[in-house]
Amino acid sequence: MFISDDVLRKLKERHHVESHEVSECLNNREGKLLKDTRQQHCTVPETYWFIAQTKKARWLKVVLMFVDGDPHIKSAFEPNEEEFRIYRKYGE
Repeated sequence: MFISDDVLRKLKERHHVESHEVSECLNNREGKLLKDTRQQHCTVPETYWFIAQTKKARWLKVVLMFVDGDPHIKSAFEPNEEEFRIYRKYGE
């Protein structure tokens, strides 16, 4: 897992998320990765996301892309109800 310094700062300051929580979610993921197809989020390589829990049962939406097969974290934050609904419908 790779998290740039800028993203790490954003996770801590804006979303109050620690890197170990993102790692825990990666390890605890049970559902599918969903591709973000929204026009403003189209990237190369493609952007994916999932929702999982940390060891302390905190739900996080993790947004990432893969570079040479390795996950590069773009963001992580507590999901809203619409994101939960979408993930329950398409990701589980």
